[in-house]
Amino acid sequence: MTEARSGAHDRPSLRVAGPLRTALLRGGPLIALLLLGGYLSFATPHFLTPSNMVNVTRQTAITAILAVGQTFVILAAGIDLSVGAIAALAASVSAVLMTQQFTVGGVTVGPVSFPVGVLVAASVGVLAGFLNGVIIMRGRIPDFIATLGTLATYRGIALLVTGGLPVPSHLTATELKGYLPGPLIWLGGGEIIGLPVVGLVAVSLAFLGWFTLRYTVLGRATFAIGGNREAARVSGINVVRTKIAIYTLSGFLAALAGLVLAGRLNSANALMGDGEELRSIAAVVIGGTNLFGGEGSVVGSMIGALIMGVLGNGLNLLNVSAFWQRVVQGLVIILVVIFDQWRRRRFGA
Repeated sequence: MTEARSGAHDRPSLRVAGPLRTALLRGGPLIALLLLGGYLSFATPHFLTPSNMVNVTRQTAITAILAVGQTFVILAAGIDLSVGAIAALAASVSAVLMTQQFTVGGVTVGPVSFPVGVLVAASVGVLAGFLNGVIIMRGRIPDFIATLGTLATYRGIALLVTGGLPVPSHLTATELKGYLPGPLIWLGGGEIIGLPVVGLVAVSLAFLGWFTLRYTVLGRATFAIGGNREAARVSGINVVRTKIAIYTLSGFLAALAGLVLAGRLNSANALMGDGEELRSIAAVVIGGTNLFGGEGSVVGSMIGALIMGVLGNGLNLLNVSAFWQRVVQGLVIILVVIFDQWRRRRFGA
Protein backbone atom coordinates (compact mmCIF):
# COMPACT_ATOMS: atom_id res chain seq x y z
CA MET A 1 0.00 0.00 0.00
CA THR A 2 2.80 2.37 0.86
CA GLU A 3 4.46 1.75 -2.51
CA ALA A 4 1.19 2.39 -4.32
CA ARG A 5 0.70 5.71 -2.57
CA SER A 6 4.27 6.68 -3.28
CA GLY A 7 3.78 5.98 -6.99
CA ALA A 8 0.60 8.06 -7.03
CA HIS A 9 2.42 11.00 -5.46
CA ASP A 10 5.14 10.73 -8.13
CA ARG A 11 2.76 11.15 -11.07
CA PRO A 12 2.15 14.93 -10.75
CA SER A 13 5.90 15.60 -10.93
CA LEU A 14 6.06 13.60 -14.16
CA ARG A 15 3.28 15.72 -15.59
CA VAL A 16 5.14 18.89 -14.68
CA ALA A 17 8.30 17.58 -16.37
CA GLY A 18 6.35 16.53 -19.44
CA PRO A 19 6.43 19.84 -21.37
CA LEU A 20 10.15 20.29 -20.68
CA ARG A 21 10.86 16.72 -21.78
CA THR A 22 8.84 17.21 -24.97
CA ALA A 23 10.64 20.46 -25.75
CA LEU A 24 14.04 18.84 -25.30
CA LEU A 25 13.10 15.80 -27.36
CA ARG A 26 11.34 17.55 -30.24
CA GLY A 27 12.47 21.17 -30.13
CA GLY A 28 16.22 20.60 -30.15
CA PRO A 29 16.67 20.96 -33.94
CA LEU A 30 14.57 24.13 -34.06
CA ILE A 31 16.53 25.64 -31.16
CA ALA A 32 19.77 24.77 -32.95
CA LEU A 33 18.51 26.42 -36.17
CA LEU A 34 17.50 29.60 -34.33
CA LEU A 35 20.83 29.79 -32.51
CA LEU A 36 22.76 29.27 -35.74
CA GLY A 37 20.69 31.87 -37.57
CA GLY A 38 21.09 34.30 -34.70
CA TYR A 39 24.84 33.93 -34.66
CA LEU A 40 25.18 34.36 -38.44
CA SER A 41 22.93 37.43 -38.43
CA PHE A 42 25.45 39.12 -36.11
CA ALA A 43 28.56 37.61 -37.72
CA THR A 44 27.78 38.86 -41.23
CA PRO A 45 25.41 41.64 -42.39
CA HIS A 46 24.65 39.76 -45.60
CA PHE A 47 22.98 36.74 -44.00
CA LEU A 48 19.48 38.13 -43.41
CA THR A 49 19.18 39.94 -46.74
CA PRO A 50 16.21 38.85 -48.91
CA SER A 51 18.47 37.75 -51.76
CA ASN A 52 20.50 35.53 -49.44
CA MET A 53 17.36 33.96 -47.95
CA VAL A 54 16.24 33.07 -51.47
CA ASN A 55 19.69 31.62 -52.11
CA VAL A 56 19.52 29.50 -48.94
CA THR A 57 16.10 28.22 -49.97
CA ARG A 58 17.34 27.17 -53.40
CA GLN A 59 20.43 25.51 -51.93
CA THR A 60 18.38 23.60 -49.35
CA ALA A 61 15.40 22.53 -51.45
CA ILE A 62 17.01 19.51 -53.18
CA THR A 63 18.25 18.06 -49.90
CA ALA A 64 14.86 18.76 -48.32
CA ILE A 65 12.94 16.88 -51.05
CA LEU A 66 15.26 13.89 -50.77
CA ALA A 67 15.00 14.04 -46.97
CA VAL A 68 11.21 13.57 -47.15
CA GLY A 69 11.64 10.16 -48.76
CA GLN A 70 14.65 9.35 -46.58
CA THR A 71 12.53 10.05 -43.48
CA PHE A 72 10.11 7.28 -44.42
CA VAL A 73 12.99 4.88 -45.05
CA ILE A 74 14.80 5.59 -41.78
CA LEU A 75 11.57 5.56 -39.77
CA ALA A 76 11.10 1.99 -41.03
CA ALA A 77 14.62 1.13 -39.78
CA GLY A 78 16.17 1.25 -43.25
CA ILE A 79 18.53 3.49 -45.18
CA ASP A 80 18.69 4.54 -48.84
CA LEU A 81 22.11 5.39 -50.25
CA SER A 82 20.87 5.47 -53.84
CA VAL A 83 18.65 8.58 -53.80
CA GLY A 84 21.29 10.84 -55.37
CA ALA A 85 21.93 8.29 -58.13
CA ILE A 86 18.20 7.86 -58.77
CA ALA A 87 17.83 11.64 -59.05
CA ALA A 88 20.64 11.76 -61.62
CA LEU A 89 19.31 8.78 -63.59
CA ALA A 90 15.72 10.07 -63.73
CA ALA A 91 16.79 13.58 -64.72
CA SER A 92 19.25 12.29 -67.34
CA VAL A 93 16.76 9.98 -69.03
CA SER A 94 14.10 12.68 -69.03
CA ALA A 95 16.50 15.36 -70.32
CA VAL A 96 17.67 13.14 -73.19
CA LEU A 97 14.08 12.49 -74.26
CA MET A 98 13.14 16.18 -73.99
CA THR A 99 16.08 17.42 -76.06
CA GLN A 100 16.85 14.77 -78.69
CA GLN A 101 15.14 13.03 -81.60
CA PHE A 102 15.02 9.28 -82.13
CA THR A 103 14.18 7.12 -85.12
CA VAL A 104 11.96 4.19 -84.22
CA GLY A 105 10.88 1.93 -87.09
CA GLY A 106 11.67 4.63 -89.63
CA VAL A 107 9.57 7.18 -87.74
CA THR A 108 11.21 10.19 -86.10
CA VAL A 109 10.14 10.63 -82.49
CA GLY A 110 10.89 13.45 -80.08
CA PRO A 111 11.81 15.61 -78.48
CA VAL A 112 8.98 14.83 -76.04
CA SER A 113 7.00 17.52 -74.24
CA PHE A 114 7.63 18.66 -70.67
CA PRO A 115 4.66 16.73 -69.17
CA VAL A 116 5.84 13.54 -70.88
CA GLY A 117 9.36 14.17 -69.61
CA VAL A 118 8.08 14.55 -66.04
CA LEU A 119 6.10 11.32 -66.39
CA VAL A 120 9.19 9.51 -67.69
CA ALA A 121 11.35 10.80 -64.84
CA ALA A 122 8.74 9.83 -62.25
CA SER A 123 8.44 6.36 -63.80
CA VAL A 124 12.22 5.87 -63.69
CA GLY A 125 12.29 6.92 -60.03
CA VAL A 126 9.39 4.65 -59.11
CA LEU A 127 10.96 1.68 -60.89
CA ALA A 128 14.38 2.26 -59.29
CA GLY A 129 12.86 2.61 -55.82
CA PHE A 130 10.69 -0.46 -56.36
CA LEU A 131 13.75 -2.50 -57.36
CA ASN A 132 15.52 -1.33 -54.21
CA GLY A 133 12.63 -2.57 -52.09
CA VAL A 134 12.38 -5.90 -53.90
CA ILE A 135 16.12 -6.55 -53.65
CA ILE A 136 16.11 -5.76 -49.94
CA MET A 137 12.96 -7.63 -48.96
CA ARG A 138 12.89 -10.54 -51.41
CA GLY A 139 16.64 -10.95 -51.58
CA ARG A 140 16.94 -10.46 -47.80
CA ILE A 141 19.93 -8.18 -48.26
CA PRO A 142 20.70 -5.45 -45.69
CA ASP A 143 19.41 -2.05 -46.77
CA PHE A 144 22.87 -0.49 -46.60
CA ILE A 145 24.51 -3.06 -48.87
CA ALA A 146 21.62 -3.24 -51.35
CA THR A 147 21.35 0.52 -51.87
CA LEU A 148 25.13 0.88 -51.97
CA GLY A 149 25.10 -1.54 -54.89
CA THR A 150 22.22 0.15 -56.68
CA LEU A 151 23.90 3.53 -56.17
CA ALA A 152 26.76 2.39 -58.41
CA THR A 153 24.39 0.62 -60.80
CA TYR A 154 22.10 3.60 -61.35
CA ARG A 155 25.05 5.96 -61.80
CA GLY A 156 26.46 3.59 -64.40
CA ILE A 157 23.19 3.43 -66.30
CA ALA A 158 22.97 7.23 -66.26
CA LEU A 159 26.48 7.42 -67.71
CA LEU A 160 25.46 5.03 -70.48
CA VAL A 161 22.33 7.05 -71.24
CA THR A 162 24.17 10.36 -71.47
CA GLY A 163 27.46 9.07 -72.85
CA GLY A 164 29.16 10.80 -69.94
CA LEU A 165 28.19 14.22 -71.30
CA PRO A 166 25.86 16.87 -69.89
CA VAL A 167 22.42 17.12 -71.49
CA PRO A 168 21.83 19.11 -73.57
CA SER A 169 25.36 19.06 -75.01
CA HIS A 170 25.98 22.26 -77.03
CA LEU A 171 29.47 21.54 -78.29
CA THR A 172 29.05 22.81 -81.85
CA ALA A 173 26.23 24.11 -84.01
CA THR A 174 25.90 20.77 -85.77
CA GLU A 175 25.60 18.94 -82.46
CA LEU A 176 22.93 21.24 -81.09
CA LYS A 177 20.13 18.92 -79.99
CA GLY A 178 17.78 21.36 -78.33
CA TYR A 179 17.24 23.06 -75.02
CA LEU A 180 15.58 21.89 -71.86
CA PRO A 181 11.96 23.08 -71.87
CA GLY A 182 11.14 26.40 -70.28
CA PRO A 183 8.80 24.99 -67.60
CA LEU A 184 11.63 22.82 -66.28
CA ILE A 185 13.99 25.80 -66.07
CA TRP A 186 11.25 27.77 -64.32
CA LEU A 187 10.74 24.89 -61.88
CA GLY A 188 14.37 25.08 -60.81
CA GLY A 189 15.00 28.81 -61.00
CA GLY A 190 11.69 30.67 -61.21
CA GLU A 191 9.82 32.67 -58.59
CA ILE A 192 6.21 33.22 -57.57
CA ILE A 193 5.56 36.59 -55.85
CA GLY A 194 9.20 36.68 -54.87
CA LEU A 195 9.32 33.13 -53.52
CA PRO A 196 11.51 30.55 -55.27
CA VAL A 197 9.44 27.86 -56.97
CA VAL A 198 11.87 25.17 -55.86
CA GLY A 199 11.22 26.11 -52.22
CA LEU A 200 7.46 25.96 -52.73
CA VAL A 201 7.85 22.50 -54.29
CA ALA A 202 9.89 21.31 -51.30
CA VAL A 203 7.35 22.66 -48.81
CA SER A 204 4.45 21.08 -50.73
CA LEU A 205 6.13 17.68 -50.81
CA ALA A 206 7.03 17.99 -47.13
CA PHE A 207 3.37 18.68 -46.31
CA LEU A 208 2.28 15.63 -48.30
CA GLY A 209 4.89 13.55 -46.51
CA TRP A 210 3.75 14.81 -43.11
CA PHE A 211 0.11 14.11 -43.96
CA THR A 212 0.94 10.60 -45.18
CA LEU A 213 2.86 9.74 -42.02
CA ARG A 214 0.22 11.14 -39.71
CA TYR A 215 -3.08 10.17 -41.31
CA THR A 216 -2.62 7.18 -43.61
CA VAL A 217 -2.23 3.44 -43.23
CA LEU A 218 1.22 3.61 -44.84
CA GLY A 219 2.35 6.15 -42.26
CA ARG A 220 1.14 4.12 -39.30
CA ALA A 221 2.70 0.97 -40.73
CA THR A 222 6.01 2.82 -41.24
CA PHE A 223 6.19 3.76 -37.56
CA ALA A 224 5.12 0.29 -36.48
CA ILE A 225 7.77 -1.49 -38.56
CA GLY A 226 10.50 0.83 -37.31
CA GLY A 227 9.38 0.50 -33.71
CA ASN A 228 9.12 -3.29 -33.64
CA ARG A 229 9.15 -5.19 -36.88
CA GLU A 230 8.03 -8.52 -35.44
CA ALA A 231 5.20 -6.93 -33.50
CA ALA A 232 4.09 -5.14 -36.66
CA ARG A 233 4.03 -8.43 -38.55
CA VAL A 234 2.04 -10.16 -35.81
CA SER A 235 -0.45 -7.30 -35.76
CA GLY A 236 -1.27 -7.92 -39.42
CA ILE A 237 0.99 -5.45 -41.22
CA ASN A 238 2.49 -6.80 -44.44
CA VAL A 239 6.09 -5.83 -43.74
CA VAL A 240 7.42 -6.85 -47.15
CA ARG A 241 4.80 -4.90 -49.09
CA THR A 242 5.12 -1.85 -46.85
CA LYS A 243 8.91 -1.66 -47.11
CA ILE A 244 8.74 -1.99 -50.90
CA ALA A 245 6.17 0.82 -50.97
CA ILE A 246 8.43 3.00 -48.81
CA TYR A 247 11.44 2.54 -51.09
CA THR A 248 9.23 3.16 -54.12
CA LEU A 249 8.09 6.44 -52.56
CA SER A 250 11.71 7.38 -51.85
CA GLY A 251 12.61 6.70 -55.50
CA PHE A 252 9.69 8.80 -56.73
CA LEU A 253 10.71 11.78 -54.59
CA ALA A 254 14.33 11.36 -55.70
CA ALA A 255 13.19 11.61 -59.32
CA LEU A 256 11.33 14.85 -58.59
CA ALA A 257 14.42 16.21 -56.85
CA GLY A 258 16.47 15.30 -59.92
CA LEU A 259 14.11 17.20 -62.21
CA VAL A 260 14.21 20.27 -59.98
CA LEU A 261 18.01 20.12 -59.84
CA ALA A 262 18.22 19.82 -63.64
CA GLY A 263 15.99 22.87 -63.97
CA ARG A 264 18.16 24.81 -61.56
CA LEU A 265 21.39 23.85 -63.37
CA ASN A 266 19.80 24.18 -66.84
CA SER A 267 21.40 20.82 -67.56
CA ALA A 268 21.36 17.18 -66.48
CA ASN A 269 24.29 14.81 -66.12
CA ALA A 270 25.00 11.39 -64.70
CA LEU A 271 27.05 12.72 -61.78
CA MET A 272 24.62 15.38 -60.56
CA GLY A 273 23.40 15.04 -56.98
CA ASP A 274 26.67 13.43 -55.91
CA GLY A 275 26.77 13.37 -52.10
CA GLU A 276 23.08 14.25 -51.74
CA GLU A 277 22.35 10.80 -50.29
CA LEU A 278 24.62 11.57 -47.33
CA ARG A 279 23.24 15.08 -46.94
CA SER A 280 19.67 13.77 -46.91
CA ILE A 281 20.54 11.19 -44.25
CA ALA A 282 22.31 13.86 -42.20
CA ALA A 283 19.29 16.17 -42.47
CA VAL A 284 16.95 13.43 -41.23
CA VAL A 285 19.20 12.52 -38.29
CA ILE A 286 19.87 16.15 -37.35
CA GLY A 287 16.09 16.67 -37.45
CA GLY A 288 15.64 14.14 -34.65
CA THR A 289 14.67 10.94 -36.45
CA ASN A 290 16.01 7.86 -34.69
CA LEU A 291 18.48 6.00 -36.91
CA PHE A 292 17.10 2.74 -35.51
CA GLY A 293 13.59 3.63 -36.68
CA GLY A 294 10.21 4.18 -35.08
CA GLU A 295 10.55 7.83 -34.09
CA GLY A 296 10.86 11.05 -36.07
CA SER A 297 8.99 13.43 -38.35
CA VAL A 298 9.13 15.10 -41.74
CA VAL A 299 9.02 18.51 -40.05
CA GLY A 300 12.18 17.66 -38.11
CA SER A 301 13.88 16.54 -41.33
CA MET A 302 13.01 19.87 -42.98
CA ILE A 303 14.56 21.70 -40.05
CA GLY A 304 17.61 19.47 -40.34
CA ALA A 305 17.92 20.30 -44.05
CA LEU A 306 17.66 24.01 -43.20
CA ILE A 307 20.38 23.68 -40.56
CA MET A 308 22.71 22.16 -43.14
CA GLY A 309 21.79 24.77 -45.75
CA VAL A 310 22.17 27.70 -43.36
CA LEU A 311 25.47 26.34 -42.05
CA GLY A 312 26.90 25.94 -45.56
CA ASN A 313 25.68 29.39 -46.60
CA GLY A 314 27.03 30.99 -43.44
CA LEU A 315 30.46 29.45 -43.90
CA ASN A 316 30.53 30.80 -47.46
CA LEU A 317 29.61 34.28 -46.26
CA LEU A 318 32.33 34.10 -43.62
CA ASN A 319 34.85 33.18 -46.35
CA VAL A 320 35.70 29.87 -44.75
CA SER A 321 37.77 27.62 -47.02
CA ALA A 322 35.82 24.88 -48.82
CA PHE A 323 38.17 22.35 -47.25
CA TRP A 324 37.41 23.57 -43.75
CA GLN A 325 33.70 23.67 -44.55
CA ARG A 326 33.74 19.90 -45.00
CA VAL A 327 35.47 19.52 -41.65
CA VAL A 328 33.02 21.80 -39.86
CA GLN A 329 29.94 20.19 -41.42
CA GLY A 330 31.17 16.71 -40.55
CA LEU A 331 31.89 17.70 -36.94
CA VAL A 332 28.47 19.32 -36.61
CA ILE A 333 26.77 16.11 -37.77
CA ILE A 334 28.79 14.05 -35.28
CA LEU A 335 28.06 16.42 -32.39
CA VAL A 336 24.35 16.56 -33.20
CA VAL A 337 24.11 12.75 -33.25
CA ILE A 338 26.02 12.51 -29.94
CA PHE A 339 23.65 15.04 -28.40
CA ASP A 340 20.64 13.22 -29.87
CA GLN A 341 21.71 9.92 -28.31
CA TRP A 342 22.42 11.61 -24.99
CA ARG A 343 19.02 13.26 -24.73
CA ARG A 344 17.27 10.01 -25.65
CA ARG A 345 19.05 8.19 -22.82
CA ARG A 346 18.66 11.05 -20.38
CA PHE A 347 15.00 11.83 -21.03
CA GLY A 348 13.82 8.40 -22.08
CA ALA A 349 12.83 9.00 -25.70
